[in-house]
Amino acid sequence: MDFLTTLLGFLFWFLLLIILFTPSWQHRALKMARLRLISEIEKRYGFRVITLIHRQERVSFFGIPIYRFIDIEDSEEVIRAIRSTPPDKPIALIVHTPGGLVIAAAQIAMALKRHPGRKIVIIPHYAMSGGTLIALAADEIWMDPNAVLGPLDPQLTIGQGLAVPAPSILKVAKMKGEKASDQLLIMADIAEKALAEVQDIIVKLLEDKMPREKALEIARALTEGRWTHDYPLTVEEAKKLGLPVREYVPPEVYELMKLYPQAQPSRPGVEYIPYPMPFVPRREGARGEGTRAQCYSRVTYYL
Repeated sequence: MDFLTTLLGFLFWFLLLIILFTPSWQHRALKMARLRLISEIEKRYGFRVITLIHRQERVSFFGIPIYRFIDIEDSEEVIRAIRSTPPDKPIALIVHTPGGLVIAAAQIAMALKRHPGRKIVIIPHYAMSGGTLIALAADEIWMDPNAVLGPLDPQLTIGQGLAVPAPSILKVAKMKGEKASDQLLIMADIAEKALAEVQDIIVKLLEDKMPREKALEIARALTEGRWTHDYPLTVEEAKKLGLPVREYVPPEVYELMKLYPQAQPSRPGVEYIPYPMPFVPRREGARGEGTRAQCYSRVTYYL
C-alpha cells in the first residue's frame, strides 16, 4: 500500500511537471523551427531575413484581451537587425501586421530606407497602416495576389481610448465652423499636424523612387481620408497608385507563416538570425545613442 501511494505521488508530480513545462518546450521547438526555415530562406535567396509578424486575433490572458501591434520594442529590434546587416547585403523584411505606433513604424521605415543594399518587403497576407508605411521604404514590395495594404490616415486617441481618424476631425471642425468647441479646435490642430507629419514621412520614403509631385500625390491619397482606415488596398490598387509592387511571394514564406500560429502573450513579433554587430567608429565629439524615450505626448496617434 505504501509503495502504491508513493508511486501515485510520483506520477502526480511527474505529470504536473510535464503540464507546466510542455508549453515552454513547444514554444522553444516552434522558435527553432522558424529560425531553421529563416536560415534556409537566407541561403537560398541570398538576403537577410527579418520578420515583423503580429497576429490580430484576440488572445486572452486571465480574461484580459491582448493584441499585438507595432510598438517601440519592435522598432528597437528591427533597427538592431538592420544595423547589424552588412551594407551590401539585401534585406527581406516579412511583414504581417495590423499597424501600430507612428513613431515605431516611422523609425523602422527610415532605418530600412537608409540601408545601402537592396530592400524588399514581403507581404504574404496583409500589412495595414503602419505596415504599409514600412513597405514604402522598400525598393520592391512583394505581395501575394490576395494580400492587401491599408490607408495611412493617423488615428488620434481621445476620450476613453477612442481612436478617431485625423481627416474626420478636420472635416467636423470645418462643418462646425464658429460653433466648434475649444476641445474640437485643439483636436483639429493636432489632426492637421499629424496629417502633415505622416505625409512628410511618406514623401521622404518615396522621393528617391519617383518625382516628388508623384510622391506627394500618393501621400495625399493614403492620408486624406478617401477610404476608411481598415480599407484593404489590393495589389491592383497599389500598382495604380504607383507603388513598386510585384505579385510574388517565395513559397518558403508561406511555410514560415504556418509556424506563427495563434499568438501567445510571450511570443516576440520580431525574429532574425543574429549577425555580429559591425564596428562603427565614433565621430569625435559625438554623443551616445541616447536612452529610450521616457514619455509620450498626451495625444498619441497610431497608424
